[in-house]
Amino acid sequence: MENWLGRSLKHKLSLLIIMATLVPLLSLGWFSYHIAEGLTEEKAKSAGMNTLRQLEAYLDTMVKDAENMSLFLIGHSGVQQYLKSPDGNYVLQTSIISFLTNLAFSKPYVANIIIEPLDAKRPISQRPVVRSEFADITTILPDYYKQHPKWWSNVHRQWTTDGMRKVITLARPIRSTDKYKPIGKQQINLDQTVIANQVRSALMENSGFVLLLDEQNKLIAGPDEWETSVPITEHYPGLPALDGSSGYLDYGLGAEKMTVLYKRLAGVNWKLVGIIPAKEYRKQNEYFLTLTAVAVTIAMVFVIIFVVFLIQRITKPLSVLTRFLKNASPDEPLPALPVTSVDEVGQLVISYNKLSSRIIKLTEEVKRSESLKKEADMHALQVQINPHFLYNTLSSIHWLALMNQDGKIADMVGSLSDFLRFSLNKGQEYCSIQQELMHVQNYVRIQSIRYPEKFDFQLRQADGIGEQTMLKLLLQPLVENAMLHGLLPKDGPGLIRITVSEDPRGFCFRVEDDGVGMDEERMGELRAQLSGIPLEEQERTKQGSYGLRNVHNRLLLHYGKEAGLSIDSRKGAGTRVQFTLPRLPDAAMGQQPRQSVATEAEQDERGR
Repeated sequence: MENWLGRSLKHKLSLLIIMATLVPLLSLGWFSYHIAEGLTEEKAKSAGMNTLRQLEAYLDTMVKDAENMSLFLIGHSGVQQYLKSPDGNYVLQTSIISFLTNLAFSKPYVANIIIEPLDAKRPISQRPVVRSEFADITTILPDYYKQHPKWWSNVHRQWTTDGMRKVITLARPIRSTDKYKPIGKQQINLDQTVIANQVRSALMENSGFVLLLDEQNKLIAGPDEWETSVPITEHYPGLPALDGSSGYLDYGLGAEKMTVLYKRLAGVNWKLVGIIPAKEYRKQNEYFLTLTAVAVTIAMVFVIIFVVFLIQRITKPLSVLTRFLKNASPDEPLPALPVTSVDEVGQLVISYNKLSSRIIKLTEEVKRSESLKKEADMHALQVQINPHFLYNTLSSIHWLALMNQDGKIADMVGSLSDFLRFSLNKGQEYCSIQQELMHVQNYVRIQSIRYPEKFDFQLRQADGIGEQTMLKLLLQPLVENAMLHGLLPKDGPGLIRITVSEDPRGFCFRVEDDGVGMDEERMGELRAQLSGIPLEEQERTKQGSYGLRNVHNRLLLHYGKEAGLSIDSRKGAGTRVQFTLPRLPDAAMGQQPRQSVATEAEQDERGR
């Protein structure tokens, strides 16, 4: 994998862009799925609450109808007359039964209506009761009706001439309309089957269902297989209390998790409870998850294809350029590439073509320069005879001066001859430290004849370093600079001192004078020239110090940046210039300057 990425920019860009695109895309898919999952659950809860509201409206209408019917029966004149009379009136009894039958005929949820006197008279009912499990609340709470006008029972069984039915009873006491004394009781029995069918018909998702609970959270209606009058906690142990007029809560964990919706019927304190298994959400979520996965997969495939195509278009010119450079021969010109775009890649190809043209041009210039250099070398070979002619001429002048007993001229011509012989030295660049010092001494002797009693010269040399090798013609320009710019402008004689010492870094050379020195401004200019001005600008400068800059540049070229000149000067107190050379063996230089000088001296002696 690392090699696959490391060898191709196209692979890196493709992987980077694909990852940068797919991560947000997958995150968006995951976020959308979870948002849809929450919306699905909220939608199911909202639909379930709407179902409970519709069922609440039906049950509320039924309850209010039964309560209104019970109030109507309390005030009915026939019922009041029958319950107040000491003896039973058969005709009135028959009339009341007919009235009750007609009253309940249009109401399918009314199973039976019973008027029960408090004395020994027989109860009157729509359907004669054979047996009943009904037990009035007064058997437990005798004073219940003193505080409550009515009571709703739980589900119980009642046997009539038509058979057994499960009913829910609305019980009320009947009081006389004139003296407001209890004279009887009434029971309006609602058919549990009709209520249960209505409850079961309520739609609550696919596998969801609705329960109707009484005031004690016992079951009034629910699925067919569930027993009535059983507490809801037997089916759902640990179910939290259903507080408030409505709401919802989660029950169970994992695959058994379900959402419980509830709504309270205020008139009878019943509760409608909707049960929605969580698997119903999962079915819808699985469908949406499938759609999301398909959409994300299609988007991923499209992104990968688009990215690969785009990267191919971008990197194709770079690949072509890479192949050209890889297969190009160093001995042949670089071929020009066609430019197919104006973007950054196209600009890179244009720059490559310019560079190729520039390389070809520079190659031609180098060839021409080499040709000119060879011509210069041939010319130098042609004029090599001239130094020997000059040495022989100076030697003749030297002998003539001696013959004429003119010692100063002889000494000056001899020093000049040695000075020129060392400077030319067949083009050798290196010499021994001793030879360099002798060359400076020859220069000093010549200048002392020109400027008598103008300066003194001192040389301090450490023992044992005279045979060490160094770059030649380094000290003489420094001595010349000290003489011309330091001592000659000074009133009176001066001193030039050369000190050659040895330290761990190498050989340290110091040239000092007690001349006029330099002020801070001139020192700043000189240090700036030595520190960074290009060679061509140095050659064009009008401010002198060419000897210092020439020595400084030669030191940098041959010994590195640590070997440059160090200058210290004060106005009226003189100048000190120093540099340090590392130890370099003669063999490393590949030259033997002392032998060359001796050979030329012998040739001059033979010429003389």
